[in-house]
Amino acid sequence: MAQETDHTFQQGLEGQTVAAEFDDGSVRIESVDLEGRGIARRQGKVVFVEGALPGERVTLKILKRKPSYELAEVADILRASPMRVEPRCPHFGVCGGCAMQHVEPSAQVAIKQRVLEDTLWHIGKLVPQRVLPPVYGPSWGYRYRARLSVRVVVKKGGVLVGFRERKSSYVADMRECHVLHPHVASLLVPLREMVAAMPARDRIPQIEVAVGDKQVVLVLRHLVPLVDEDVAVLKAFAARHDIHWWLQPKGPDSVHPLEPADADGLAYALPEFGLRMPFKPTDFTQVNHAINRVLVSRAIALLDPQPTDRVADLFCGLGNFTLALATRCREVVGVEGSPALTDRALDAARRQGLAGHTSFSTLNLFEVDEQWLRGLGRFDRMLIDPPREGALAVAKALSKLGADRPQRIVYVSCNPSTLARDAAILIHEGGFVLRAAGVVNMFPHTGHVESIAVFEPGGPGSS
Repeated sequence: MAQETDHTFQQGLEGQTVAAEFDDGSVRIESVDLEGRGIARRQGKVVFVEGALPGERVTLKILKRKPSYELAEVADILRASPMRVEPRCPHFGVCGGCAMQHVEPSAQVAIKQRVLEDTLWHIGKLVPQRVLPPVYGPSWGYRYRARLSVRVVVKKGGVLVGFRERKSSYVADMRECHVLHPHVASLLVPLREMVAAMPARDRIPQIEVAVGDKQVVLVLRHLVPLVDEDVAVLKAFAARHDIHWWLQPKGPDSVHPLEPADADGLAYALPEFGLRMPFKPTDFTQVNHAINRVLVSRAIALLDPQPTDRVADLFCGLGNFTLALATRCREVVGVEGSPALTDRALDAARRQGLAGHTSFSTLNLFEVDEQWLRGLGRFDRMLIDPPREGALAVAKALSKLGADRPQRIVYVSCNPSTLARDAAILIHEGGFVLRAAGVVNMFPHTGHVESIAVFEPGGPGSS
């Protein structure tokens, strides 16, 4: 067996296979990063390795060399991880839609849990008092939202419809996809043929997918007005494949259904709360409806709202959590930056008899302060569900409330780094305690780490 040595990395041209930690030119992979890349270390320098898994010993092909780190891909696997499996999709490795199909699904969840815990420690010096059981569900056919690129590429036989290639602006030559909703996946080749038959084919850059509980909607982005022949092709395709077309000639606000009768057909269900949530195809909704149902249930169970409680739902969007909370407590105040979303959330609350328990406000939550938060009145509990940028201003405002703090906060995160940053503020400056944290595998086969964390008032350093 090769002996571990303290070799320096040989200086070579980018693209060469080079020697590293072992005499045989291999390195040991210690962990993975937020993009699903293996991490190796040598003499204090980090190497990010595409396609490598923790515990493996691999040789490298260097792709890029920087002063403090290097990017590489696997040249050969000398010792494979027991987590490694054969990817299901023949496009894996070229298509950028997935990064972890070579990892057994339950192991993906374990890796993401480790990423979450490592990030909380490295950024915030935080350890949750309890690790929550992971939220996970179907590993295949889960993507109910997607944005497919469209390109006419004569050298590849005509029109391509699919995700972009990994780390490239080129469209992958996809003929199947195992993470898309099965009905949508079955349309990849027919969509290529359909676009090829349209006079506007050179001016169609993307097709957006939105699947509801009763409809499959495809949003066609077109850069020139459609002629009658284009519209005829779309209508024939919709009838043949049981889908509904929406058109987007300009920005998101220009989206409209090809058939006016389709305007209110999209919705998803939250059966535990007796809710059906309507949405427009360009609205933000969770990609994975099965996991969203579990996530809403888990978040509200952790928040544990009481019938007399007043609750805030920050970054509320369409009311995904707000309306469910309204079935459990006295009052919910939803705050969101988009007036279109808060208007639709209020309309959904009215339709489902919850208007008396809800109110909505439109505000940029990246610019709020303590005075604004106090002005809303005291909340017994709070749910925070920010975008990847996190909730820095909210965390700073919460940290100054003192005795007026909510008695429990549930923070749903799609970025472990910003969660760790905000958690550190809540704990080290606001006197909260990190009671629990765990992962939500919203995006199987990707490096995306969604998580949920629970905070309660305590004392600095209590976590």
